[in-house]
Formats: sequence, C-alpha cells, structure tokens
Amino acid sequence: MARRKLLSQYHPALYFLSVWEKRIRRYIWWKCNKESYAFQKQNDKLPFRVKKHQSVLIRKLGDADLVLQYNKVENLKIAIQEINNILIKPGETFSFCNLVGIPTKRKGYKLGMELTFGEARAGIGGGLCQISNLLHWLVIHSPLLVTERYHHSFDPFPDHNRVLPFGSGATVFFNYRDYCFKNTTNATFQLNLWLSEKCLEGELRCSEEFDFAYHVEEREHEFIKLNNQFYRKNEIWRNKIAKFKSGKVLETDLVTKNFARVVYTPDMYREVTLEDLTEEQKAKM
Repeated sequence: MARRKLLSQYHPALYFLSVWEKRIRRYIWWKCNKESYAFQKQNDKLPFRVKKHQSVLIRKLGDADLVLQYNKVENLKIAIQEINNILIKPGETFSFCNLVGIPTKRKGYKLGMELTFGEARAGIGGGLCQISNLLHWLVIHSPLLVTERYHHSFDPFPDHNRVLPFGSGATVFFNYRDYCFKNTTNATFQLNLWLSEKCLEGELRCSEEFDFAYHVEEREHEFIKLNNQFYRKNEIWRNKIAKFKSGKVLETDLVTKNFARVVYTPDMYREVTLEDLTEEQKAKM
C-alpha cells in the first residue's frame, strides 16, 4: 500500500511554508499554554542516579558519508550545552526544542544526517536525534511522564552495533516534532550530558532515591514482507521492579508498539498479506 504524497512534497517552497506554519503554531502554543517549562540549571549533581546510558558517536550506517557523522559530533557538542545540568522540578515540563532552539549555521551547526520523507539526507543540525534517543531511554527508566514523542516512520539502516531495541528512541525536528516529558512526582530530576572520546553519554539523576526501578524489554520483534516491501515491528514493554524485594515485579506496561517501513533487505523475514496486519499497522504504511 503506497503512502499518499503530501502536498508539501511537491515543491520545496510548499515544504518551506508547511514547516514554518507548524513552527508558528508551536511558538503560539509556547506563549499561550500554562505549562511550566524547565530552564534552570545546577552544576552540582543531584545525589541519586536513576539511569545512565551511552551511545557510540561514529558507527557504520550503510553507505552514508562519514563526514556527516563527524559533523554530527560537532552538532551534538553545541546542543548538549543547552541541556546539560538542567533541572526538572515537580510540575515542570522538559521540551527539547524549547531548550535547544533552532539549529542554524550562525550558531555553528553543520550539515549532518537527517531522516525525512523516507530517505537519509544532509541537513543543518542533522544528528541531534542521537540526544533525544538517549534522553527517551533514560526517561522510560523513570517515573517521568512522556507527553510528546515521535519515532521515524522508516528504518534506514541494518542493526550494525545497535544497542537499544528498535523503536525505543525519539526523533526531533524543530519545533513541531518535539520531545517532551513532565515531572509529575514530588522529587526534582536532573539531566547530565557529555561527550567522551567515542560516545555520547548521559545520566538522569534525582533528589530522592526510589524503592523501585524499571526494566525495559523488547517483545514480538519481526521483519515482514508485503508486496515486495519490507516492514519491521516490535513492542517495547516496561516492568516496574521493587529494588529491595528481590526484584519483585510491581507493574508491567506497554510503552509503545512500532511498525515501520524498512529500506534495506533483512536477513530473515516472513511474507504476509494485507489481511494479516492490524488496522493500526495498516495506518502506518
């Protein structure tokens, strides 16, 4: 089933207008809504670590130009300065786009890889999704509430050195594809980001220690083939575990169901018909 072409895809001018129409809507929303956005920073780390993670900066992505990945590292250096040490106090909302702002050449951003309209291509500030991917992984290991999150509608590269489950990240595109979460607890959280020699590293810290933790896992992963097109599906689940009761599972919840087009040929797959898909999966084709 072919995805219908959007009006904004017919001409660059239409795409430009569509992007700015959505950006203006977001600016108005930021000004008019009653959300309290996180903006305060603190150099001293909060006492308790909730979760730490790292992701490799340079890795093989098909035949993609490595220069775009080196440029991405420079983009990451700029963006993490806006997020590092940020506090998310009770009742506050973290907004990636609100904090980082629009990536421009004037700010020092370079051409990096971005995924849009079913292809990987160069764009100013490309690669910032590596930050939002890491942030989302940290957040779903905490009691913070994700309020806005998007995932790429296609899978561009095979799993070469991929650590996290497919579909467990979050994409951002200033400013109408934002990544947001809200602190609905009585504790204060803090995000710390930095670059090591080979990795983007980050941790989520808290003013209080919880007596529970989260374990995130992938289920029902599969590649399928339909009408000479490949798709990938899985489910991301989360167990809330009691820390001091031998890992007793307190709650289990479904984080997300993923279904996306694949633009490479997987090693193993199952051929299906349209009748084998759910209505939700058909809507994502």
